[in-house]
Amino acid sequence: MSFWRKIAGLAVRNLDEAECPDCPAGLPGEDPAFSTAVTALGAKLAKADGIAGAAEYDIFTQVFQPDEGSRGNIRRLYQLARQTTRGFESYARRLAKRYRSCPQLLEDVLDGLFYVATSDGVVTADELAYLERVSELFGQSPLTFRRIKAVHMGAEKDDPYAVLGVAHDASDAEVRKAWKAQLSDAHPDRARGRGLPTEFIEVAEAKAASINAAFDAIMRERRTWALEGAA
Repeated sequence: MSFWRKIAGLAVRNLDEAECPDCPAGLPGEDPAFSTAVTALGAKLAKADGIAGAAEYDIFTQVFQPDEGSRGNIRRLYQLARQTTRGFESYARRLAKRYRSCPQLLEDVLDGLFYVATSDGVVTADELAYLERVSELFGQSPLTFRRIKAVHMGAEKDDPYAVLGVAHDASDAEVRKAWKAQLSDAHPDRARGRGLPTEFIEVAEAKAASINAAFDAIMRERRTWALEGAA
């Protein structure tokens, strides 16, 4: 299924025009403004690392598969937009405004852009900054961005969410439940109760400490974001 057909289906399920008066009447895949914005964001992402060659366009069309009838226009727009990264924020804001009632669609756009960025095996700091800024303009939380990033680039070794085994945008209740379950499994008293050697107990204590540290880090980070958002 092409990207355009997929997002059209998502829009049908999630977009309520009565709640989104600024959205166009048609489906996103049939909306020239949507196609233009997505193409420009893909082209300017290719330029973010300083080099935008033909290979990047091939990768872009593998992910965001334009219909045959629009390929010529998409290619011309892509070639024009890739000359500079300037202006990408206006395209991201345009998408956010038109499809703010369909957050899953915007996530799919960011997901596709991540795929383009990672396709050559290296995501530069400039590309990552570009993607993070697009996510911010889409109105996505830092946790949503971190989740999508982890899907494509893997979780960082010290990522507290990876330690607890929960999604980056899991609710506080889900995080707490995972913390309690992991702590229960790793509690040193269980090792003592089974009569295991001291070495096993020390390992259990270290694991329990890392689980507690991960939970504390997540809650502290979320409180900080909440305070910054309320400021």
